[in-house]
Amino acid sequence: MTATATIPDNPLLIGKGLPTFDAIAPEHVVPAITQLLTELEASLAALEASVEPTWSGLVEPLQQLGERLNWSWSIVGHLMGVKNSPELREAHEKVQPEVIKFWSKVSQSKPLYEAFKALRANKNWDSLESAQQRIVEAALRDAQLSGVGLEGEQKERFNAIQLELAEITTQFSNHVLDATKAFSITLTNKEEIDGLPPSLLSLAAQAARSAGAENADAENGPWRITLDFPSYGPFMQHSTRRDLREKLYKAFVGRASSGELNNWPLTDRILALRQEKAALLGFNSYAELSLASKMAPDVAAVEALLEELRQASYSAAVKDLEELKAFAAAKGAPESGDLKHWDMGFWSERQREEKFAFSAEELRPYFALPQVLDGLFGLVKRLFGVTVTAADGQAPVWHKDVRYFQIDDEAGNTIANFYLDPYSRPEEKRGGAWMDDCVVRAKFVEAGKTITRLPVAYLVCNQSPPVDGKPSLMTFLEVETLFHEFGHGLQHMLTTVDYPGASGINNVEWDAVELPSQFMENWCYHRATLFGMAKHYQTGETLPEHYYQKLLAARHYMSGSVMLRQVHFSSVDLELHHRYRSGGSETVADVRNRIAKTTTVLPPLKEDAFLCAFGHIFAGGYAAGYYSYKWAEVLSADAFAAFEEAGLEDEGAIASTGKRFRDTVLGLGGSLHPMEVFKTFRGREPSTKALLRHSGLVAA
Repeated sequence: MTATATIPDNPLLIGKGLPTFDAIAPEHVVPAITQLLTELEASLAALEASVEPTWSGLVEPLQQLGERLNWSWSIVGHLMGVKNSPELREAHEKVQPEVIKFWSKVSQSKPLYEAFKALRANKNWDSLESAQQRIVEAALRDAQLSGVGLEGEQKERFNAIQLELAEITTQFSNHVLDATKAFSITLTNKEEIDGLPPSLLSLAAQAARSAGAENADAENGPWRITLDFPSYGPFMQHSTRRDLREKLYKAFVGRASSGELNNWPLTDRILALRQEKAALLGFNSYAELSLASKMAPDVAAVEALLEELRQASYSAAVKDLEELKAFAAAKGAPESGDLKHWDMGFWSERQREEKFAFSAEELRPYFALPQVLDGLFGLVKRLFGVTVTAADGQAPVWHKDVRYFQIDDEAGNTIANFYLDPYSRPEEKRGGAWMDDCVVRAKFVEAGKTITRLPVAYLVCNQSPPVDGKPSLMTFLEVETLFHEFGHGLQHMLTTVDYPGASGINNVEWDAVELPSQFMENWCYHRATLFGMAKHYQTGETLPEHYYQKLLAARHYMSGSVMLRQVHFSSVDLELHHRYRSGGSETVADVRNRIAKTTTVLPPLKEDAFLCAFGHIFAGGYAAGYYSYKWAEVLSADAFAAFEEAGLEDEGAIASTGKRFRDTVLGLGGSLHPMEVFKTFRGREPSTKALLRHSGLVAA
C-alpha cells in the first residue's frame, strides 16, 4: 500500500482536538498508526522503567499514552462504521493486529500492575477521590482480565486469542454489511407494489436511481427494495404480496449464512476462542468473565431476571398471536390458520391500524427531523437546564449530511459538542444506531494553566433520508431511536467528572450504560414533549389530539411479544456464552432452537440464520451482555417513575427532579458504582414494578 501523504502532514497524527475529517483518507491509516505505535512503544518502556506508584507517576502518564493511541485509532474505527470502503478495510486489517499487540503489552505490563497494586495498598489511598479509586480498581481488574497473571505458553496463547478474535469479529461485521448490501429486489409493475406507502415508493425509486435506473420515479418505478431497515421494515409491514414478503424475509434472516460471506463458522470459532480465553483466566465460562466487570452479580441473577420477564410476557405473547390469527381470519386471509414469520409484520400493522385507527405512515408528516430536534432540545432544556444550538461549519465532517451542535449551560458557557449523522447510507454505513465518544472530558495542567477539555460525542442513526425535496420524515420508532441515542450522548456530555478514566460513560458498568438512553425514550410519550415537536412539515399544524391518544393506547400493543423477543435474544446470548461448548453434541443453531422453545411463540424457520447477523454479540460489545438492555430498562423505568411521582405536568417538579438526575446519573459517570448512583438519585434500590407497568404487563 503506497503512502501518498508525507508523515508530518498526516491528519491522523494531530493527536488532539477535533478530527479533520475533510482531510483524512484511507492511505493515512497505515503510516500514521505504524509511526504512532513505534513512538508509544518507547514511551511505554520509559514509563515502565521509571514508574512510581502515585497518581501523577502512574495513572496520568498511562492515561496520556492511551489517549494518544485512542485519538487516532478511534477515528479509524468510527470511519469503518460510517464511511466503510475496500481501501479503509484493507488499511484497518493491516494495522489492527499491531494495535491489539500494543494494548496487550500495556494491559499485561508487570511493572505497571505492581505499581497499581502498590498505589491501592498505599496509606494515602483514602485521600483519593472516589473517581480516582474506581479508576485504579478498574485498572487492577482489567489487568487481571487481560491476562497480567499469565506466563509463558499461556500468555502467548491468550495474546494469540485476542488477535484472532479482533480479526474475525471485524470480518463478521463486514460480512453482515456486505450481505445486507448484496441483496435487493427490483419491482417493475403496479401489482408488485400493492399496499406500499408513498414514503417507501419514493425511497425505493431513489434506490433504483442510485443503482442506475436514472428515470425511476415514485409513480412509475422501477422500485428497488433492499434489506436496509428503512426499506425492509415498511415493506414487511405494508406489502400485500405475501410471496414477496416471504422472499424478503428469508433473505433477511439468511444474511451472511452462506457462500463467501458465511458467518456460521465464525460464530462457532468466536465462541470457542472466548471460552478458551475465559478458561485461561480461571473462569468456568465466558459469561462469568463478562459479568466480572458488570453490575449484575452473577449469571444466576441475570437468569432470574430473564425468567421473571419471560413469565410476565410469555402468555401475553401467546395471546397476541391468537388475536392476530383471529384478526386475519376475520379479514378472510387464507393464511390465518397458519401465520408465518413474514405475515407477522403485515397483519400486526393491519390490526394496529384498525384497533387504534392510525398507521405508522400517517404520523410521518408530523415528525420532520428539524422539528423533532427542536422538541428534543426543548426537552433537555426543561429537564436539565442546558441549551443546544447548531454549530454547523465549526467542525469538519465525514459526509455532507452530518451536522454539528454545541451545548451550553445555564450561564451560557459551552460545556460540550456533538456530531449527528442521521440518515441511512447502506453502501458505506453499518445499520443500527449508536453513540460513541469523540473527545472525553478531562482537566489537566498545561504550561502552568488548568484546562478543562470539553466532551464531544458522535450520534449516529439510520433513519429515512430526505427524498424528493421533502425533509427526513421519521417514523415514531425512528423518533424513539434518536431520543435513545441522545440519552447516551447526554451521559457523555453532561458529565462533571474531570478524570477521563471515569468521565461520561467511561468505567460505567456495561449493564447500567443503557439507563439514560432508555430513560429518554419515555419522553416521546410525554404530552408536552410530543406536542412540542409533532407539527406537520407542510402546514405547521400540531399533531391532532386523537393521534396522541392512539399512540398512548398503541404503546402496549403486542408488548408481551416485544418483551419476549428481547428475552429470547438475551437468553440465547447467555446460553451460548455460559453452557455451549464448541464441538459438543449441539451446534450454535441447535442452542438457539432449544432456547426458542420457551422464548418464542412462533419457532424460528429451519433456514433462519439470524445469529449470522447478530452483530451485537459477535462483533459488538454485548457478548454475554445482551441482557443489559433489560437490566438497564429496570433502572430506566424506575428512574422515569420518579418524574411520574413528582408530576409530569408540573414544570417546577420536573426541573428539580431533572436537576437531581443530571447531578447523579448523568453527572457522576463512572466515578461511583451504578447502584450507588441510582440510590443517590432514587433514594432506594431499583424495582421491576415500573418496567412491568410501563410495558402494560401488570395493571397500573
